[in-house]
Amino acid sequence: MKYKNQIPNLFTFLNLTLGILAIIAIFYDQYGTSAWLIIFAGFLDRMDGHLARILNAESDFGKELDSLCDLISFGVAPAILMWHLNLMGTGAIGIIITLIFALCGAFRLARYNIVEFDGVYMGVPITICGGLVALMSLYSTRYTTSLPFVLITMLLLSYAMVSKRIRLRKR
Repeated sequence: MKYKNQIPNLFTFLNLTLGILAIIAIFYDQYGTSAWLIIFAGFLDRMDGHLARILNAESDFGKELDSLCDLISFGVAPAILMWHLNLMGTGAIGIIITLIFALCGAFRLARYNIVEFDGVYMGVPITICGGLVALMSLYSTRYTTSLPFVLITMLLLSYAMVSKRIRLRKR
């Protein structure tokens, strides 16, 4: 086993660690901390793929691990953060929106793993959508946020992750 091949996976596990810590921070009403942890996880997610390519350490295991970790850090953690900050008081609607966001993220990651990547993303990557929710949450910790805006934005981001019409070229 080559240790250099595990370096990208280490960054992936750090991404997951930050996602779990973001969820734990929510339990302690540390919403800003949670949002920042999600954003920092995004940087680690960017680095793990970059390191895998530089070190010639890309693998099916790494790809699957990355998706599992991304679901927690950029699907579940941001959805729960936004639910706790803005959607908890909306009853079933808030729960449904929270579920839709996380489920669309899971769908997007599963589809990405079975499609041959040709340099163009089909749908907006979960990392971007989760990061936007984290930024929206940061805003919500300081300013009053319109509930309809939050609901519509969460639905639009959910759709953006699974849309076949949205295509983004990898840079």
